[in-house]
Amino acid sequence: MSSKHESPDKKDVSGTHKRLSNLMHQAGNRYCADCGTPEPKWVSSSLGVFICIKCSGIHRSLGVHISKIASLKLDQWSDEQVDALEKLGGNTFLNKKYEACLPSNIKKPKPHTSIEERSEYIRKKYEELQFMMESDENSLCPFVPSQGRSVSLGPSSSSCYTYHIDNKKYEKALTRHHIGHAFRKSWTRKDSEHKCSKKSTSLAGMVEFVGLIKVNVRKGTHLAIRDVVTSDPYVILSLGHQSVKTRVIRNNLNPVWNESLMLSIPENIPPLKVLVYDKDTFSTDDFMGEAEIDIQPLVLAAIAYEKSTANESVQLEKFVESRDNTLVRDGVISLEDGKIKQEISVRLQNVERGVLEIELECVPLIQ
Repeated sequence: MSSKHESPDKKDVSGTHKRLSNLMHQAGNRYCADCGTPEPKWVSSSLGVFICIKCSGIHRSLGVHISKIASLKLDQWSDEQVDALEKLGGNTFLNKKYEACLPSNIKKPKPHTSIEERSEYIRKKYEELQFMMESDENSLCPFVPSQGRSVSLGPSSSSCYTYHIDNKKYEKALTRHHIGHAFRKSWTRKDSEHKCSKKSTSLAGMVEFVGLIKVNVRKGTHLAIRDVVTSDPYVILSLGHQSVKTRVIRNNLNPVWNESLMLSIPENIPPLKVLVYDKDTFSTDDFMGEAEIDIQPLVLAAIAYEKSTANESVQLEKFVESRDNTLVRDGVISLEDGKIKQEISVRLQNVERGVLEIELECVPLIQ
């Protein structure tokens, strides 16, 4: 059919993708806001910064209350979401804000900076807000940049802002402020490249990530009652030090989320933890069950696929439901359209009832 007969939905999607693509190709957004890596494919939808795959893993470890990560290529975007992202201003504007008071003794990460240094910088930048100007227009930065020099605030020399700072103002301010690639390449990374920090649990983001897992939380069935006759359920997914959550569905014991969430896979692969809660407005949220899912078989299947030449849809492995596990029905790992997926229905534990259906997919670790 000709383009004249395209449905309005297709036109809307095409328009949304075009707007998102235009944002990606703005000068400041062509480089990671945190380390300057070219062509970032991830974005913090809450902060508005375009970032690379390495920095995105650290952003996830900050928690969604600080930075909510989305893929510019893998996730679906609505016009409203693109509107919100557009209003945040992009990398150049946001680095001007979050790095306004970057001190001369702190170096901004580069594409090959270690995970430890990268994590420390990102936490100071977004979690501790150490480099931000005070919101009061009359207040000044507490940090003094190097003498007679300007502070670079962009990801690259071709797309950065500079602040020319009056050092006398800073000296005055000091008395008023406290100083405050594909799977194959990623899976075969050498152990020597993995340097996990042991200095502080506050730097839990210092982990090399070897892949991504996309979790589609489909629905819950016969969930536990927590509000007299019903519940307001939501799901939290945790992998290592990362956690993400679904939206709350009101007054429903058989909620349908169909919500996809992304997590980075650490090199030492922990189980995927699933927690279900009932949202309460005036009290602590009520527990509605939990489950643990071993994702190592899925990861191994992804590795095997990358080393093979198979392209046809096929069942790779099956985990049979039994009394010895929490599976409600057989869990199958399959290859579909070049994607490694696993469908799982689990019986929630430590609760009187409830089943959760989810789909897992391994995603190539590509910059």
